[in-house]
Amino acid sequence: MAAAAAYATPYPSTAVLVPRLPTARFSALPFLPPRLSSTSFRASTAKLSETRRSSLLHIRASSSEETSTSIDTSELFSDLKEKWDAVENKSTVLLYGGGAVVAVWLSSILVGAVNSVPLLPKILELVGLGYTGWFVYRYLLFKSSRKELATDIEALKKKIAGTE
Repeated sequence: MAAAAAYATPYPSTAVLVPRLPTARFSALPFLPPRLSSTSFRASTAKLSETRRSSLLHIRASSSEETSTSIDTSELFSDLKEKWDAVENKSTVLLYGGGAVVAVWLSSILVGAVNSVPLLPKILELVGLGYTGWFVYRYLLFKSSRKELATDIEALKKKIAGTE
């Protein structure tokens, strides 16, 4: 029975499969694979250089109008400075910002602790999938329920903005 053995080449993306022939049971010499021909070596190097060339190729799309997305840093800093100067309670903003950073840090610790408990992440994943299925059935599947969801979202926006 002939088995195929994979021999690695200097290039990690190529492998040469060579059939193994049965050797004599009492042979003192180990089995050596046949030598690669120079044509197969050249073909593998050509394939490697072609993939390198295609990875260096970048395509840039542009339109007829000038659509520059570069940001002027001095303009950005001046806008931020104006907005910061317009804030009346700077201590409150700093307190809320610090509280947000602490909340993110604590939540990452909490998520790490929950993630280390066996089976709990999978159970929470199932709960999330169940709630997603219910939400899709309740609000997204039918046209009338989508309209109801849109009106609820608009009412919530008005309530948050204070225009209601």
